[in-house]
Amino acid sequence: MEITGPMLDRFDEILTPEALDFVAALQREFGARRLELLEARQARQAELSAGGMLDFLPETKEIREGDWQVAPPAPGLEDRRVEITGPVDKKMTINALNSGAKVWLADFEDANSPLWENCVAGHLNLRDALDRTIDFETGGKAYALRPDAELATVVVRPRGWHLDEKHAQVDGRPVSGSLFDFGLYFFHCAQRQIDKGKGPYFYLPKIESHLEARLWNDVFTRAQQLLGIPHGTIRATVLIETYPAAFEMEEILYELREHSAGLNAGRWDYLFSVIKKFRTRGREFLLPERNAVTMTAPFMRAYTELLVRTCHKRGAHAIGGMAAFIPSRRDPEVNAVALEKVRADKTRESGDGFDGSWVAHPDLVPVCREVFDGVLGSRPNQLDRLREDVSVSAADLLAVSETPGDITEAGLRNNVDVALRYLAAWMGGLGAVAIHNLMEDAATAEISRSQIWQWIHNDITLADTGHQVTKELVERIITEELAKIAMEPGYDEKLFGQATALFKEVALDDDFAEFLTLPAYARMP
Repeated sequence: MEITGPMLDRFDEILTPEALDFVAALQREFGARRLELLEARQARQAELSAGGMLDFLPETKEIREGDWQVAPPAPGLEDRRVEITGPVDKKMTINALNSGAKVWLADFEDANSPLWENCVAGHLNLRDALDRTIDFETGGKAYALRPDAELATVVVRPRGWHLDEKHAQVDGRPVSGSLFDFGLYFFHCAQRQIDKGKGPYFYLPKIESHLEARLWNDVFTRAQQLLGIPHGTIRATVLIETYPAAFEMEEILYELREHSAGLNAGRWDYLFSVIKKFRTRGREFLLPERNAVTMTAPFMRAYTELLVRTCHKRGAHAIGGMAAFIPSRRDPEVNAVALEKVRADKTRESGDGFDGSWVAHPDLVPVCREVFDGVLGSRPNQLDRLREDVSVSAADLLAVSETPGDITEAGLRNNVDVALRYLAAWMGGLGAVAIHNLMEDAATAEISRSQIWQWIHNDITLADTGHQVTKELVERIITEELAKIAMEPGYDEKLFGQATALFKEVALDDDFAEFLTLPAYARMP
C-alpha cells in the first residue's frame, strides 16, 4: 500500500505497517466485487430512467416468507433509546460519549468532510477515547470523559461503497473509503472494545441492495478471521436511506443476520434517493420543497412503518431518524419551537414501535430519552411489538405524488442558501454544519441541489411568484443569495467561490452527478 497523504503528528500510530497490510488484504480480496456492485447500481439506474419500476424481488420471496431471526442484541446495544450522531473530531468525540445517549454514531461519512487530516485523526480520537487518554481544551474550558459506565456505545459509520480514499492506494488503485475506515477502526479498536465488554459495531450507509449487504457480511467474516476475533462479534445496523433498499429490507437483514444489529430510517438521504432514482420520470415523482416534506407524507409513513414491522419480525432493532433541529441557548422562542418539533417527531416514532432514535445535538438527548422512557419504561426496547397490523405494498412506497406541499421561491432560495453554506464549510473541512437552527450534512445538501435539478428539468412554476424554474433564474438567485452571505462576518471568498462553482455543476449541469461528494472530493487536496 502506498500512502500519499501527509504523515502528521501521531499518524504513524494509526497508519502502522500492520494496519495498512490489513486494509490492503481486504482491498485485494473485496475491491473487485465492490466495483461490480457499483456497476450494477448504474445498470439499475438506467432501467429506472428507461421506465422501469421498483418492486419487491420475486427471486427472494422465500427469504421474505422464511422463518429466521437475526442475532440477539450485542453487549452495549440492548438499549438504544437515544443515539447521537456526529463527526469524529476531538471535541465531538468527548461530548458525544458524555452526552447521556446510549449510542454515539461516530461518523466518517455524511457528517465528516473527508480531508485526509479528518479521516486519520478521527481514528486517533476513537482509539484515544477507548484508552481514556483523550482530552480537549478551548476557550479556557476543559473537556474530559466521564466514567466508562456512563459513556455511549461507539458505533462507527464508514464511508459508503461509492467513495474512495484517494490518499491510500493498493497496487496503484485507490482504496475503498469503506474498507479504509472499517479496516483501520477494526484493526486498532476491535479488541479494545471487546476488552471493555462491548464490541466493534458499525452503521452501514448508502446500501442499495442485499448483494451490497452480502459484501459487507463477507468483509466482516474475513476481518474476524484475519485478527482471530470470534465470528459474530461484529454487529452492524444498516441505514435504509436509498429507495431501492426499502424494497429489500428483509433480504438485507438476512444477509447480515449473524452480524445484524437492525435497520435505521435514514430519512434525509432517503428523500435524496427518491429524487435521484426517478429524476427523469416527470411529475409522478416530484416532491415539494424539502421543508414541506414531513414524515407524515403517505410514502414516508409506508417506509417507516414497514421498517419497524420488518425489523421486529426478525428480532432486529428499528432505529428512528434524525432530529436535525439545533436548540438555541440565546433565543428562547426558537428553542421552544425546536424542542416541540423534536418531541412531536420522537413521540410519533416511539408510538410506531421504534426502539430508539437519533439526535444531532447533546441538548436534544434529554428530550428524546424522556419520550422513549415514557413508552419503554424499564424495558430496553420494543422488539415485542411485532406491528402485524402493518401491511405495506410496493405502491404505498411509490406514492410520492400524494405528498402535499408547494414549490415556492422561498423554498428555492433556501435550497440555494443552504447548499452554498454547507459546501463552503465542507470544502473547509466541516461535515456537520449548523445553518438556520438545523444541523445540515451531506444528505440535506444533496436534497437541496437535486430538487433544483429536478425542478429545472420538469418546467416547474413557483407557487408564490409564478416564475418558471430555469437555469437563468437559479443563477440569478445564486448571485443574490451569495451577496447576502458575503455581508456576514467570517465570509471566506475562496471557499464560497469553490462552493458556488461546485453547486452550479451538480445542480445546473444537464448530466446529474450521482453524489455531489464525488466532484467535491476531487477538488480537495
